[in-house]
Amino acid sequence: MKRVVITVLGADRVGIIAAVTKVLAEQKINVLSINQTILDGFFNMVLMGDMTDAELDMQTLQKQFAELGESMGLDIRAQLADVFYKMHRV
Repeated sequence: MKRVVITVLGADRVGIIAAVTKVLAEQKINVLSINQTILDGFFNMVLMGDMTDAELDMQTLQKQFAELGESMGLDIRAQLADVFYKMHRV
């Protein structure tokens, strides 16, 4: 399984989860786990996906999410799960 971690940060607004999961569905990336929190109007989401069946590479996915984030005023990042875990290991 080729797992990807998507993180989303920014001001809360309607449609954030819908927009992110729309990109994933279009690219055949299955949502394995999703956790989101809103604290005083600040949206935070971490999503784990399976991109085994995806027809695009990580760099293209990162570009798509960067463009989506810019259009929505959010910071949206995609990383392979292995990289994410190594960067956030305590």
